[in-house]
Amino acid sequence: MDAPRLVGAPTNHPALLAWVRDTARLTQPDEVVWCDGSQGEFDRLTARMVASGTLIPLDPVKRPGSFLARSAPSDVARVEGRTFIASRRREDAGPTNNWRDPDVLREELAGVFAGCMRGRTMYVVPFSMGPVGGPISQLGVQVTDSPYVVVSMRTMTRMGAEALAALTPGTPFVPAVHSVGFPLVDAIGRTREDVPWPCNDLKYVAHFPETREIFSFGSGYGGNALLGKKCFALRIASVMAREEGWLAEHMLLIKVTSPERRVFHLAAAFPSACGKTNLAMLRPTVPGWTVETIGDDIAWMRPGPDGTLRAINPEAGFFGVAPGTGWSTNPTAMQMLERDVIFTNVALTDDGDVWWEGMTEQAPAHLTDWRGREWTPDSPAPAAHPNARFTVSARRCPSLAAEFDDPEGVPVDAVLFGGRRATNVPLVAEALDWSQGVFMGATVSSERTAAAEGAVGQLRHDPFAMLPFTGYHMGDYFAHWLSVRDRLPARGLPRVYSVNWFRRGEDGRFLWPGFGENSRVLEWVCRRLEGSAGARFTPLGNVPAEGALDLDGLDLPAADLAELFAVDADAWLAEADRLEEHFARFGARLPGELAGHLDLLRYRLSGGRPL
Repeated sequence: MDAPRLVGAPTNHPALLAWVRDTARLTQPDEVVWCDGSQGEFDRLTARMVASGTLIPLDPVKRPGSFLARSAPSDVARVEGRTFIASRRREDAGPTNNWRDPDVLREELAGVFAGCMRGRTMYVVPFSMGPVGGPISQLGVQVTDSPYVVVSMRTMTRMGAEALAALTPGTPFVPAVHSVGFPLVDAIGRTREDVPWPCNDLKYVAHFPETREIFSFGSGYGGNALLGKKCFALRIASVMAREEGWLAEHMLLIKVTSPERRVFHLAAAFPSACGKTNLAMLRPTVPGWTVETIGDDIAWMRPGPDGTLRAINPEAGFFGVAPGTGWSTNPTAMQMLERDVIFTNVALTDDGDVWWEGMTEQAPAHLTDWRGREWTPDSPAPAAHPNARFTVSARRCPSLAAEFDDPEGVPVDAVLFGGRRATNVPLVAEALDWSQGVFMGATVSSERTAAAEGAVGQLRHDPFAMLPFTGYHMGDYFAHWLSVRDRLPARGLPRVYSVNWFRRGEDGRFLWPGFGENSRVLEWVCRRLEGSAGARFTPLGNVPAEGALDLDGLDLPAADLAELFAVDADAWLAEADRLEEHFARFGARLPGELAGHLDLLRYRLSGGRPL
């Protein structure tokens, strides 16, 4: 491709221009378009996708400004098996990542990207993760041949002219190359018709941590294609954070205000589909308490000049799981989704609206399912894909905190770790110190969800909810978390808690009502932070003392309450054996401090007797 294609490019950043030029020469698009993030650009692209069948406009009265997309059935979730960390040394990727030799992988990628954009437009998408110019924020540029990705990146990041203006000559940025891998013209000039959801059976999601590069090929879906999200904000940023002394985490971020108007900021890590969005948009049932949303998925945390760990949500929108979201479970999210949303792989109602399992108690009598097929309540398959999503601006969230746009971030008072566990893990437990808190994070386990590959319901260890997202050896990641205590004064270290909304009784029912009632747990956490709530010691950490958890108005049987905090020593000793196997994966890079906590747990479970 000839350089004149870039004549008139709206930047004088030499490295950026050279990278775009080289990528265009390799991929051979018909044209290169620099995106400005404007409403006019969004309107043009969505109109084009409506015409091509990629988007279905929803009823302008029922769901104004909103669209439905149906992906190819082969392109519905993250492709963890085809996600690679190409560190220079295999051992630096660690046992939880798929390592590829960077030289070999670059050669493969050069082969699949060669000519992959023939017949298409290459869009150049400048974006900022976090408020543009903020001390915790970072800049990136994605090139893509997918207009669906362009409009989604506009929602999910600070994308467009302001981000590009911040890319002055010499300013570093993370380059990200994406293609759906469906060229419309082959090497000898033969053409083919486009399809509503172009993709390729061969997929790559590749990260080069030392050079901060991302390449994605073959998928147009979610985190595979919106490269500012998991690829940049977690896998690449986690490497940057380790080297620069901060944290890039798979965490929601909320502002909690007590009746006395004291403000607390909590970060919380949960594996996908374990109630993150519900907690991020929680409506407390405890009188006088409020919860406001800063982020629902990712938090970047950096030691601040005031001696606290300060956090931002680097994203500008929400890419949430639709199934299970409803008026009874998350009314705030349902309000947020009333307009200006792109839905993907949900069902279409006969009157031009959307529906998914859990949205209402009763399903409509007739729908068009996520594959475009007729559906009734008697149909054997769900109407919406279990990993169906919504993409919506954070500005649409009724509970959005004013601090969302604060470039300095908010001081983190507590960190919560939680998974979906039917047994063993209590409703809430407080770590005795930072070190035990890191042990809590390192031992998070959860039942698999539709967002990850594997059998649904199967238990897997998911340390810090970062198993698919840490861009380097997880043993080193644990050590990095331990090192945070050396970067902050003791008063600035957040308190750490584990939570579990999903414990079940012997009859299989949930013991805790969850949803808005989770505010009772947050109240206890915040009262602990201010020193006014009691606790009692258990081998797993401190749990609420009798009467310390506000249960007023909650019809919770005493037996259920006791079971929510029960610590079965035999069951936990068996769990300790599983944790030892889990830790063994990390070999010599597992911090000895964490192995020591496992020994200490066994000692406490045995009543202080050596095992």
